[in-house]
Amino acid sequence: MRELTDEITAAHSPPPAQAPPTGVSIPGRHVAEVARHPDGRLAVITWSSPRIDPGLLNPALHVVGTDGTVTDLGATSADAGSPAWWGDEVFYLALTPPHLQGGNAVFDQRHHNRTEGLRACPIDLVQDDGEAPVVVVATGLDTEFHRLGGGLLGRVTGSHLPPRYSDLDGIPWGVQKRLRYRARDGLELDGLLVLPVGWSERDGPSRLVTLVHGGPYDRWTDDLQLHWVPSAQWFAHQGIATFLPNPRGGQGRGHEFAHAVSGKVGQEEWHDVEAGIDLLVAEGIADPERLGISGWSHGGFMAAWAMTRTDRFKAALVGGGISDWPRLIATGEWGAFEAALGDGPEHSPLTYADRITTPMLIVHGADDTNVPVEQAELLHRAVKHSELVVYPGEGHSLRQRAHRLDLLNRARTLFAKL
Repeated sequence: MRELTDEITAAHSPPPAQAPPTGVSIPGRHVAEVARHPDGRLAVITWSSPRIDPGLLNPALHVVGTDGTVTDLGATSADAGSPAWWGDEVFYLALTPPHLQGGNAVFDQRHHNRTEGLRACPIDLVQDDGEAPVVVVATGLDTEFHRLGGGLLGRVTGSHLPPRYSDLDGIPWGVQKRLRYRARDGLELDGLLVLPVGWSERDGPSRLVTLVHGGPYDRWTDDLQLHWVPSAQWFAHQGIATFLPNPRGGQGRGHEFAHAVSGKVGQEEWHDVEAGIDLLVAEGIADPERLGISGWSHGGFMAAWAMTRTDRFKAALVGGGISDWPRLIATGEWGAFEAALGDGPEHSPLTYADRITTPMLIVHGADDTNVPVEQAELLHRAVKHSELVVYPGEGHSLRQRAHRLDLLNRARTLFAKL
């Protein structure tokens, strides 16, 4: 399921179809994104339809001359976006073909992959008139800026405290640590650990909530973990440690890492998460009898899925999550993209709902078109002891302040059970 476009996480796709830029029209196509050359020419990415599915499955690249002449440069790989000029050539981002679940790459106007084999993930392409475009790259827990065809320009790393003299100045924060560990098959993984405010090892093992990111093509970065979805620093102020894993399927380690969950969502991906929890228990940081799990969107799916794999968690929050993949493929707006992750009931928490014994809070937006609210209702009906909260007028991301505060307070009550 594709992700929220605000402070929770960023989707690896452009936002849902927007109104075409003024004055740009390609007959028979929906104009999605435009980049202007200094001389007035336009690089245009179009979809076959204003609908995400099938529009985003069938993008194409065009150049519109200053006289309005349209030159078609052909079909692109799915999920194309971020067009940018470099001299007289156009470059763009798109999914690495032929996959609908995997890493993005930078392509030129002849549709050649210019970042093939990169062990990181381009996430944006920024035009710099007169210079090669700047490629924003997700690399592990950090973000780098590269000149296309050139070298490193800069790196953002470890910026997990708010700026001084902001509204947050003077507030104590939980210590945030970077983690590196290995999956059960030896794959190198990373993540974050945020400790409770004022906690020290002398206090003994802590309550621990695992926060699973969405996407799955997304990641946790080493920045301030404070969001309206119950987040690491919010939990730190409740006296709870948090583990933020970056399992396979996400950004930051290249195409093959991202593609690893294609057709097998929740499989090794779950074992990657559990390996990190086991490490924190073994190191005496986490109390094995006081574990919880939470997530939104794909993270919500993973929280529900975890309940069907183990009874080690004492509470779970499933936000905007999937319970039935076949139904999502049929009713959600990202159908074909979801089918690339899991297209059968064997991938669905609903199939194994009779295994769920953990206290579970299910929350969802009533008007969610990404993951329709039916997904939450199905899971709630199957797990009788669960609690369901549906927020009216909300989509895949909660926007109203009252609803965000309500969610935080409900989560506080839920995880007080740890």
